[in-house]
Amino acid sequence: MSGQTLTDRIAAAQYQLTGSDMARAVCKATTHEVMAPKKKHLEYLVSATNTTNVNIPQMADTLFERSTNASWVVVFKALVTTHHICVHGNERFIQYLASRTSLFNLSNFIDKTGSHGYDMSTFIRRYARYLNEKAFAYRQMAFDFTRVKKGAEGVMRTMTTEKLLKGMPVLQTQIDTLLEFDVHPKELNNGIINAAFMLLFKDLVKLFASYNDGIINLLEKFFKMKKSDCKEALEIYKRFLTRVTKIGEFMKLAETVGVDKNDIPDINYAPSSILESLETHMNGLEDVKGGKKGSPTKGSPTNNVSPTSTPAKSSNAVPTLQPPPGDGAAAAAAAPEPAEDSLLDLDPLASTGPSAPSAGPTSWGDLLGSEPTGGDTPAAAAAAAPAAAAAPAAAAPGSELMSGDIMKPTVTPQACDVDTSMANMASNLTMGTAAAPQVAPPSWGAPMAPVAGAPMMPMARPGFPAAGVTPGAPMSPGMAQSPRKPPPPRNALDDLNIKDFM
Repeated sequence: MSGQTLTDRIAAAQYQLTGSDMARAVCKATTHEVMAPKKKHLEYLVSATNTTNVNIPQMADTLFERSTNASWVVVFKALVTTHHICVHGNERFIQYLASRTSLFNLSNFIDKTGSHGYDMSTFIRRYARYLNEKAFAYRQMAFDFTRVKKGAEGVMRTMTTEKLLKGMPVLQTQIDTLLEFDVHPKELNNGIINAAFMLLFKDLVKLFASYNDGIINLLEKFFKMKKSDCKEALEIYKRFLTRVTKIGEFMKLAETVGVDKNDIPDINYAPSSILESLETHMNGLEDVKGGKKGSPTKGSPTNNVSPTSTPAKSSNAVPTLQPPPGDGAAAAAAAPEPAEDSLLDLDPLASTGPSAPSAGPTSWGDLLGSEPTGGDTPAAAAAAAPAAAAAPAAAAPGSELMSGDIMKPTVTPQACDVDTSMANMASNLTMGTAAAPQVAPPSWGAPMAPVAGAPMMPMARPGFPAAGVTPGAPMSPGMAQSPRKPPPPRNALDDLNIKDFM
C-alpha cells in the first residue's frame, strides 16, 4: 500500500470544506501510507497547540477518531502523532489527555488483512497502553516526568520523602509499560514502527534521568526515615536494580535504528555494597523494635518474681520471734536455720502461714503464758499429731522449745554471755532444783512417763476458763499468768535441759 488512498483524499477534502485546517492536518498525518507521519504535518500540529485560539479537545478527539480505523497503518500513525504532540507540543495537550476518563481503547485491536498487519497489531496494543499510562502518570503527579528539570536542583532531587515515596512507584510503572514494547531488531522493518521506537527511546532517556535522580534522593533520606518508609524505600531500590539491566538492553537496541553511540547514555551499575548497607540498616531497625517488644519490663506480667516480693512461707518454714531484751543484738545477727535442721514446732495449733504481729515479750515467762489465736480449735491439734510424732527425738544443741504457738529462734550462744543467759533463765523460771534429763517428746494423746523432780501437767488441753478463773497453778510464782490463754497442755520443763546452754 503506497501513497494516499482515495479515502484519504476524500477525508482531507471534507475537513477542508468545513474550514478546519487542524483536522485536515491530522488526516494528512494519518494516511494509509506505510511511512512515518510527514514532518510538515507534525510541525503544524505542534505549533497549533501553542496557539491560544486552537481547540485542543477537538484535536485530541480527531486523533481518537482516526485510531478507531480498521487499518493498522492509520491506527499506528495516529498513536505516533499523538505521542509526538505530547513530547513537543504545548503541555495543555497532555493535560487534556489526563483529564479524560478514557483514552485509546485498543487492548483487543487486531488487523487480519495480512500477516504484516497481524504482527504490527501486537505493538499497537503495547504502544497504546504506554500512552494511556503516560497520561495517567500526569494525572497522579500533575507533571510529566519527561519534562521536569533534571540534576541537583531538579524536581526529583528536591522532592520531599512523602511525595518521593508516592511518585517513584508511578515512575516505575511508566518505565515498565515502556519496556513492555519489547521490539526485536528484525521487527523494525518499516518507518512507522521506527518512528514509534525513536519516540520511546527519547522518553526512556528522560525517564531514566528522573528515575536516577529519585533514587539518589531516596538514598540520601533513607537513614533518616522511619521503619515503614525504610521498608518501602528498600523495595523501590531493589526494583530499580532489576530495571537497570532492561533499560540498558533497550538503549543498545537504538544503535540498530541508526542512533549515534554518543547519544546513548552509559549506565553504571550500582555496587552491591549499597544494597547490603540498606539491608543492614533495615535489619537493625527490626532488631531494635523486636527487642523492645520481647524484653520483659519491670512490673510486667512476664516477671514472675518481683525484686521487692518475698517468697511464700512453706509448711516447713520456721516462724520468727523477737528475742529477749538482753539478746536483741545476737538475735538480729543470727539467720534462721533451714527447716530440716531446726526444731519442730510441737504446738499443733500453730499455723503454717504468716502469723499476725503480736506484742514483743518482756520475759520468757510471758512467752510461756501467751495465748493462741482465736481461730485455733482442738480439731487442728488432732490433725497435727502425726507431724509431731515424726519429730526428731533429741533437739540440736543450742535450741530451746517453748509451749504455746510460738517457737524461739535458734540462736548460737556466744561464749561471753553463757553465764548471763543461764542466770536469766534460772531467775525467770524460778528453778530451785536441777533440771531433769532431756527425753524425747512424746506424741500427742500418748501417756507421758513421769520424770523425777519435774512437775506434771495434764496432757489434754483443757477448755477455756470463765472470766476471772485461773485454771491451774501458774508456772512462775512471782509472775501473773496471762488472762487471755489457758495453761499450756504440758510442762515445758520436760523438754528443757540447761546443759544445752552450757
